[in-house]
Amino acid sequence: MQYAQIILPLNLKGTFTYKVPEELFSVIQPGMRVLVQFGGKKIYTGIVFEFHDEEPTQFVPKEVISILDEQPILPPQQIKFWKWLSDYYLCNLGEIYRFAFPSSLKLESETYLKLKPNVTVEFENLDVNEMYLIQALEVRQLINLTDIEAFIPKKDIIKTINSLIDLQYIEIDEKIAEKYKAKEVAYVKINDEVLKNNNLTEILLSLKRAQKQKDLFLHILEKQTENPDLPIKKSELFEDGYFASSHFKSLADKDLVEEYYMQKDRIESYEGEIEEVEELTEVQKSAKIEVDEAFEEGRNVLLHGVTSSGKTHIYLEKIEECIAEGKNVLFLLPEISLTKQITQRLEKKYGRQLGFYHQKLTDFEKVEIWRRIKNNDIRILIATRNSLFLPYQNLGLIVVDEEHDSGYKPREVSPFFNAKDSALVLANFYGANVILGSATPSVESYYLARKEKMKYIFLNERFGNVKLPEFELINFKEAQDSKKVSGNFSLKLIDEIKKTLEEKNQTMILHNRRGYASVLECESCGYVNYCSNCDVVMTYHKAANEMKCHYCGQRASKPKACPKCYSENLNERGVGVEQIHEEISKIFPDSEVDRMDVDSMRKKFAYEKLYEKIEEGETDIVVGTQMISKGLDFDHIELVAIPKADSMLYVQDFRAEERAYQLITQVSGRAGRVSGQGRILIQTFNPDHSVFQLIKMNNISKIYKYFLTERQKFLYPPFTKLIMIELKHRKDEKVNRASQFLGSILRKYLPEDCILGPERAQIARLNNLYQFQILLKLPRGKNYEKFKSLVLLSLKEFDEITAYQSIKKDVFVDF
Repeated sequence: MQYAQIILPLNLKGTFTYKVPEELFSVIQPGMRVLVQFGGKKIYTGIVFEFHDEEPTQFVPKEVISILDEQPILPPQQIKFWKWLSDYYLCNLGEIYRFAFPSSLKLESETYLKLKPNVTVEFENLDVNEMYLIQALEVRQLINLTDIEAFIPKKDIIKTINSLIDLQYIEIDEKIAEKYKAKEVAYVKINDEVLKNNNLTEILLSLKRAQKQKDLFLHILEKQTENPDLPIKKSELFEDGYFASSHFKSLADKDLVEEYYMQKDRIESYEGEIEEVEELTEVQKSAKIEVDEAFEEGRNVLLHGVTSSGKTHIYLEKIEECIAEGKNVLFLLPEISLTKQITQRLEKKYGRQLGFYHQKLTDFEKVEIWRRIKNNDIRILIATRNSLFLPYQNLGLIVVDEEHDSGYKPREVSPFFNAKDSALVLANFYGANVILGSATPSVESYYLARKEKMKYIFLNERFGNVKLPEFELINFKEAQDSKKVSGNFSLKLIDEIKKTLEEKNQTMILHNRRGYASVLECESCGYVNYCSNCDVVMTYHKAANEMKCHYCGQRASKPKACPKCYSENLNERGVGVEQIHEEISKIFPDSEVDRMDVDSMRKKFAYEKLYEKIEEGETDIVVGTQMISKGLDFDHIELVAIPKADSMLYVQDFRAEERAYQLITQVSGRAGRVSGQGRILIQTFNPDHSVFQLIKMNNISKIYKYFLTERQKFLYPPFTKLIMIELKHRKDEKVNRASQFLGSILRKYLPEDCILGPERAQIARLNNLYQFQILLKLPRGKNYEKFKSLVLLSLKEFDEITAYQSIKKDVFVDF
């Protein structure tokens, strides 16, 4: 096996062939990181994909420079998973590598060299470049490749490095490993000498003229005396802004106080009491027996339980069994905001054996989790979709909670894959079981379960036999006609909120639109403020007093007058969650009203602080976007109001009705989880709409039958497979021509019925790129693979046209 196929962290097709030097034959393995030269002198960290004996005929392969790992960093199951992901979602392995690894493990930017320890260099055997490099290393210890260019010609750098590595004089070092340090936290205490001498009166007299220093000294002394075993964090002293670091420095200069450091894990582990999980109800027990039977038959499970039916209890039982068998568990959630409550439940049971992994962690924190997973220190990982790529050693169970959620399939980050479907494949490679859980399964999962592709288990009653919430539709058109409205709220809705507040209960208000107003419009000439990068109107955010584009992130200050006609008559049109929040705060001035959306939850512990407020009953009304609908479990929320329900339905998307049903049902599940008195008020201009009527009836099989009939009628998933091809370029004409050309190639291979487009995208220009789309509707089953290979052939033909190589092309499989 003289040649290795290497995955590089570049968005290029396939793997790259390198020669394995003889001295590495015995140690190199698939899944290891290696240093290789690519494209001139640039050195990258690649992953060994596979070995073979076929010598390339078109080129002379370069050699692998060095191995970075003693053991493979990627298990064989992950290599298979990457290969499947690349084939199924038509993405490149390099793209997956870039997404999967924390930056600190890729080391592509800066590769460092150092002398081997205790080496004796025989200078007479070295050429002039090699001598220069050895001498530089003796002085500087660590040198990166960019620095070497200063004293060795570019063309000789790699040859020199290879020669010295062969002579065993130097070795590769990763600067990242040097940079990675354990986190240290600063603590403070009164100087020991001060306490021994017991001359506090003199000290306080000496601080007579410095009142703040005196107060700070007494504050530290009080804390230390109250609880001698509890260290005082330095950062806590300055939290309320009364004391400044200068006051502490003055005390330290006088030797009255001192600062000391303690090492700490970046990710805090639970150290408290470990407790048992409550026992299952009869309904849950029978559901668990069905789960056990399915796993014994080698089938995965779709656990469809109404909101608050206790799906989490069943997960916990299965997690415990899996851990008792010595295997590990991955608990997948669609977004980070949901990790808090499930973490609190699990950490009380598993303590330090629990970890979590998501995008909000720093790179070093990700590396810590990566290493702990590799060393098998973490038994349960609660995580978002990027955790599918971690190096699990013995995965036994994957739980995909809220499996319907679109957070598992975002379109903003490549590679574009569906984490729910990918989890099923990953589990298969590990021989693990999967539970997909949801109160509102996706139509595709429901269809597969009903076709016996996985076991369907239905929990139709809430935990503790609590009643499901009641739905009520409010005809907003009628309320407007009879003048029974106040802004965006009907008087009936306001009365219900008032009643809930009087009963000392909490209310949730859902409005799935960010910002304050969708549009700022000039009354005189009709001018609206468009984003300069995209063909969309900028949204007005009142809290920040600025206009924001929710697609490219551009910001602009709110205009005082119309830039076109200079009129100051600017009106806000369209209602955002900020406006609903402001309105409800005015209607109920004595109540505590909080907002939960992306913009208000930007700070690191924003979620946790709000959850605590709701739990402690400090919040009366929570206004939020879809975030508030997910997995939150609070005792005193009795009313859920949706003031503008129609805005969910009228969206250009074949899944709009399904998503509206899921969102309304999910948010309704937050109400009456203990009392069974939950009520959901849906305000709509069209109360006769099928979706609202079906939700009100609460007949689940009828709802899914309606969705499936609609999908079958118009040939949408799960009855077909969709592939969306999106072409983008700065020049409108060029991307238009390119899309027409690609359309003609596709029509050469595929039947006309399968191809829709090319058409301009719903938003014609995003981030200064014009967009055209082609939608492919392909049959399911055996024909799908045949058709997909023809799509690949068409894309290959398109890529051969030199003029279109500057066109950016995205392919979304299972769109």
